[in-house]
Amino acid sequence: MAKQERIRTPIVCVLGHVDHGKTSLLDRIRGSSVVSTEEGAITQHIGATLVPIEAIRKTSGTMERASLNIPGLLFIDTPGHHAFTTLRARGGALADMAILVVDLLQGFQPQTFEALQILKTYRTPFVVAATKIDRVHGWRANPGESFLQSFSRQNDRVKDLMETKIYELVGALSELGFSGERFDRVTDFQRNLAIVPVSAQTGEGIGELLLVMIGLAQRYMEGDLALKIDGPGCGTVLEVKEERGLGPTLDVILYDGTLSVGDEIVVAGHVGPIVTKVRSLLKPRPMQEILVEDKFARVKSVTAAAGIKLTAPNLEDVIAGSPVRVISGNPEEAIEEVRREMEEVHVKLSQDGLIIKADTIGALEAICKELDSKEIRVMKAEVGPVSRHDVIDAATIKNPCHRVLLRFNTSILPDAEELTKNPAFSDLKVIEGRVIYDLIDRYVLWRDDLKRQADKKRFEQIVMPAKIRVLPNCIFRQSNPAVVGIRVLAGTLRTGVQLVHGDGKKVGLLKTMQYNQETIHEADAGREIAISIEGATVGRQLEAGDDLLVDIPEKHVKILEREMFTRLNIPAQEILLEFTSMRRKGDPFWGK
Repeated sequence: MAKQERIRTPIVCVLGHVDHGKTSLLDRIRGSSVVSTEEGAITQHIGATLVPIEAIRKTSGTMERASLNIPGLLFIDTPGHHAFTTLRARGGALADMAILVVDLLQGFQPQTFEALQILKTYRTPFVVAATKIDRVHGWRANPGESFLQSFSRQNDRVKDLMETKIYELVGALSELGFSGERFDRVTDFQRNLAIVPVSAQTGEGIGELLLVMIGLAQRYMEGDLALKIDGPGCGTVLEVKEERGLGPTLDVILYDGTLSVGDEIVVAGHVGPIVTKVRSLLKPRPMQEILVEDKFARVKSVTAAAGIKLTAPNLEDVIAGSPVRVISGNPEEAIEEVRREMEEVHVKLSQDGLIIKADTIGALEAICKELDSKEIRVMKAEVGPVSRHDVIDAATIKNPCHRVLLRFNTSILPDAEELTKNPAFSDLKVIEGRVIYDLIDRYVLWRDDLKRQADKKRFEQIVMPAKIRVLPNCIFRQSNPAVVGIRVLAGTLRTGVQLVHGDGKKVGLLKTMQYNQETIHEADAGREIAISIEGATVGRQLEAGDDLLVDIPEKHVKILEREMFTRLNIPAQEILLEFTSMRRKGDPFWGK
């Protein structure tokens, strides 16, 4: 067999920050419009697009000139970088190379840095696509032209601005240990990262981007792309879909070997590996996105790398993200391999945490990684609909902040939904979403609000530090109870607290407070009010001009110092310090 036929199509992942234009870039490459049909315009499921070499020749204008050995590029359109790690870890190196999409005007954002770290960890070759060049102030668009042609037609001010923006990217890459440069200035692609400025809107630079990718693959990766052409097919399930007239189907990325009609395959189901026989293979037309294309060509067999749809019996229970293995020889080996891979779902679980249900393994892992990066623990993470058992488990979690069910792209069974409406389960929160970052943001907002309410409730029960001064000429009653005018010097004064002198001598119980002849229960620093003190007589326990402190119980001092100190304002912190210093003169360990 000729060498060219033995080189498989490189699999390319597209990574980058939210809204930096990953899907728009792929849209321009394949000429369809997936962005408009997806939740929040951000890719949530892993799609695949095959761009044949003929299309790359046409786009880049190298129709005859270059000798291109690579059959084309197969793009995996990932939901951020999380699916990249999921697909990479499962079934070997699924992505051979990557495009890191960076908005030229916004530069590196948190998820860009995260994606870079992942690429570094997995040692994946990549190219930086600096997108949205058409938004550079003053840029004159030349639709469909190469970047270099279009750049040469810009005025000097625009050229300078463009160079500045590119060198900002070069600087950001340098800080992370990467040596980057504009693609046409790179002499050694193994040592330097190529930055290709592009516009998904006008198509400028797209041809150069594809050509750089092909060049990289051809020059440095031919060995890695050599096919085990006669080997059994290996792949990953992207999605399980019900197709009209076909029943359940699997969208699969085949990354090695050959898959044929009639092959016995092993895939993972909810209760274990499933062995089935391929009934038909449907291949999308080139340049179409496998998740949105509905006209397929039937084929007898397919060779890696390819996005393929297959039909077979018993696919209803297959889990998206599962490995696909063609059985050759001993079926037990393939079954065991699939079982082992499924047991290695990369989710960190803890004794106490949230419960998550998602429609795919990839989504589950992506959510768990995102939660882990925010130090939010997960107790249970499973693929499938929310069951009655899940609701009961979530409702019995001790920590109220974890009494939550996160439901991503999956249904809730009728009996489980009925249970959530039961008043006994009113403390349980179910958050449903179809966009990963949005689902997590909503949980964080809910949790923070819950904490604020709990803190407020707790704050109300804690005796707060306060210092007051008895005002001269404001003694309204000597005793039974004593009624005097005071100024709150610092802290928050509340009714029902004991008052003491600066040396600890007791004064009495602050019974009531009045401001402008209205009864109040709380007064902040600066307020001048009238108070009644039970058990005190003016002339004995207190005098006009005295400074008094609120007597804080020892267990309240522990909470204030350990948990609430930073939430007190500075004058209140100073009063607490004054009070505890006085108490600790006789007992250094008081309140500790």
